Amino acid sequence: MPFPELQSERGRQPFDIRRLIAEREPERYALHAQHMNEMMVRVFQTIGTDVGFQKGHGQYLYDGRGGRYLDLLSGWGVFGVGRNHPLVRETLESVLAADLPNLVQMDVSVLAGLLAERLLAFTPYLDKVFFTNSGTEAVEAAIKFARRTTGRSGVIHCSHAFHGLSYGSLSLNGDAIFREGFGPLLPGCVEVPFNDLAALEKALSAGDVAAFIVEPIQGKGVNMPDDWYLRDAAALCRKYGALFIADEIQTGIGRTGRFLAVEHWGVEPDMVLIAKALSGGHVPVGAVLTRKHVFDKVFNRMDRAVVHGSTFAKNDLAMAAGLATLEVIESEGLIANAARTGERLLKSFGKMEERYELVKSARGKGLMIGVEFGNPQSLKLKAAWNVVEAVNPGLFCQLITLPLFKDHKILVQVAGHGNHTIKLLPALVINDADCDWIESSFDSVIADSHRVPGAVWSLGKTLADHALKARAAK
Repeated sequence: MPFPELQSERGRQPFDIRRLIAEREPERYALHAQHMNEMMVRVFQTIGTDVGFQKGHGQYLYDGRGGRYLDLLSGWGVFGVGRNHPLVRETLESVLAADLPNLVQMDVSVLAGLLAERLLAFTPYLDKVFFTNSGTEAVEAAIKFARRTTGRSGVIHCSHAFHGLSYGSLSLNGDAIFREGFGPLLPGCVEVPFNDLAALEKALSAGDVAAFIVEPIQGKGVNMPDDWYLRDAAALCRKYGALFIADEIQTGIGRTGRFLAVEHWGVEPDMVLIAKALSGGHVPVGAVLTRKHVFDKVFNRMDRAVVHGSTFAKNDLAMAAGLATLEVIESEGLIANAARTGERLLKSFGKMEERYELVKSARGKGLMIGVEFGNPQSLKLKAAWNVVEAVNPGLFCQLITLPLFKDHKILVQVAGHGNHTIKLLPALVINDADCDWIESSFDSVIADSHRVPGAVWSLGKTLADHALKARAAK
C-alpha cells in the first residue's frame, strides 16, 4: 500500500493534509532524492540552505526552530505581494466555496473576462489577452502568434536571454548550459547581442523575421538596456515588418517600480508577456497581452477558435488569484513602494561600490537589483580571487551568498550560471527595516571578503576543493 498513513479501521482514514505533512516532514529531502531531482537536494545540502523552511509570511521565511529569514529570491519573482497574502488566500477560499462550474470548456468564465479587462487597463495600447499556465507557455504562444500574423518564421532573441525551458522558449535561450543535449531546437531562431541595434537591424533586414523578443531588463545578470535601445528596437521592428515582443514575465507586475518595465522607456510593444507575480504565489498563471490585429489573425474564423489553447489556462482559481494580486498591488501602493525602496537600496549599494574594490557595479530598477563583483586590483585579493575563479567561474559570489544566509539569514543567489552578479528580487512589500537588514548584512559580508586571509576565503578554499573533487569524479 503506497500510502499507509491514509488507512483507517475500514481501510481508509479521512484525508488530513496537515497531519500528512507533519508526519512525513522528516523525510522531506529523502523523498526528493529518491523520487525527484536528487541533484537539487545535493545542491541545497552543499550550500547549506537545507534548513527545512516551515512557514512563509510576506517577505519572510521561517525554519523549524522559528528562525526568521528575509527572502530576496521571492520564488524567482513569484511572490510580488509576499507569501500567503490574506486577501489572495481569502479570494481563493471564496472561489472554492462558491461551487463555480469551472472549465466547462463549452462556455466562458466571467473571472477570465474580468482579469483580461483589468490587465488591459494597464496597457491601453493593447486589446486582447490570451491566458496560459506559465511564462514559458506565454512565450510559446507568442512565437505561434507572431508566425501566424506575419507569415514569417524567424524569431530574434538576445544573448544572455532567458525565456523559459520548453522547446520554443528554450530555442530563444541565450545560455548554452540550458540548451546542451536537447537539440535540435526550433529552426529560424537568431541570437543577437543585447543592446546592439546594428546587429538587430542586420538580422531584421533579412526579411524573414516574425518577431524580436526581449526582456526589458535581462534576468540573467540584471543587464540594463541603454536609454534608447528598446525604443529604437521597436522602431526597427516596425520598419522591417516584425513584431516587438516584451517578455515582462519577471520584470512586470510592478517589479521595477512601474507596472511594466517598458514604461520606463516609453515603449509600446505589439505583445507583452506576463506571469510569475500575477499568480499571487498560489496558482500558476501567465498571459499574452497583444494588439487586436495579431489576435484576429490567429483566431480569424469560427473553425479556428481552437487553433491554440490550454486546458487549465482560464481556470477560476488562477483568474481569481490574478484579480486579487492586482487589487493588492493597487490598494497597498506596492509599485510605488518598489520604486522607493529600490532607489534606496541602489544608492546604498552604490556607496559600497565606492568603498569596496570587489564591488564592480550596482544596477537595476525598482526591486530588481544586481550587485556585480569583479577582479580586484590589490595583490592579496587578486591572488585569492584568481584561485577561486580558476576552479569555477562565478564561484566567488557564493562566498557572499553563503555567509549572508548562514550569518545574516538572508536568502539570495547569483543571477545566472558562471555569473558574477548577485540578484535581489524581494517581495514588493519590503519596508525600511528590511532595507536596513539588507544594507547592514551585505556591508558586513563584503567587508569580510576584503580580509585576506579570512573566514570568507577559507570558505572559498572549501568550496573550491568540493568543486575539484566533483570534477574529478565525473
